[in-house]
Amino acid sequence: MTQDEMKRQAAEAALAYVQGGVIGVGTGSTVNHFIDFLGRIKGRIDGAVSSSEASTQRLQAQGIPVFDLNSVGGLSLYVDGADESNHRLELIKGGGGALTREKIVAAASEQFVCIADESKLVEVLGRFPLPVEVIPMARSYVARELAKLGGNPVWRENVVTDNGNVILDVEGLAIHQPKELEQRINNIAGVVTVGLFALRGANVLVLGNAMGAREVLPES
Repeated sequence: MTQDEMKRQAAEAALAYVQGGVIGVGTGSTVNHFIDFLGRIKGRIDGAVSSSEASTQRLQAQGIPVFDLNSVGGLSLYVDGADESNHRLELIKGGGGALTREKIVAAASEQFVCIADESKLVEVLGRFPLPVEVIPMARSYVARELAKLGGNPVWRENVVTDNGNVILDVEGLAIHQPKELEQRINNIAGVVTVGLFALRGANVLVLGNAMGAREVLPES
């Protein structure tokens, strides 16, 4: 079974968590499958809050209304992917560049269901480069500060986020204390947000594999 087929398995399994109302929907290749499946049961929900312009367009193409988060208040469910997850369901996200809006929607949601293929579950975060969204004028300064943390920040050239910012991808980290690192990077002047979702990690991880999909709960 291909990686894409495993992503489809996870995305379809996540439909079981959709109970109605307005739901939060993330960004990325696995979420694209979820949106396509969601179109089949769109009568079950009132609409969605989207974390990116790309997901908004895909939701609307399925005939699913998209709302501004300010107009709906809190959400009962958020479904999104991840680039990596450890066994505590602390995540690295932002490979698709939507990390800030993803973090906002996750924070506003009661339950965060993360969908991914089996390869995304790791013992230690950091093999996948850690994305950091940065105000453009602060790019060089933030890069120097990130280098002090032991990583190698690389500017994701020719990429501008939906918020008009740039992204630095920090390579070479082994992240043993994700919560502490998330706070530390967020406190660097010029950082909009970091792609560590540890202070608010996932509640459930649905992993697609060759046998279908399995549910993983956070280890304490």
